[in-house]
Amino acid sequence: MNFGNEIGEKKSSAQITVHYSLAELVGKRVMAVVNFPPRQIGPVKSEVLVLGVPDEDGAVILIAPDSNVPLGVRLF
Repeated sequence: MNFGNEIGEKKSSAQITVHYSLAELVGKRVMAVVNFPPRQIGPVKSEVLVLGVPDEDGAVILIAPDSNVPLGVRLF
């Protein structure tokens, strides 16, 4: 994921494949916590926590802005 020039690219191990294909995720703007320390989750070093809410079956629905916003802006 690209969080703009100040933060750069980061990886996440988010389990979001129930509702999203790789093609749908490329270029998608999402909300994430970027100031947690990295964690090793399986084979992936997860550097950010992507934010989402569960659907009725517990699968993740991503939280995302409904308009095009600049990469790396802060959530408040």
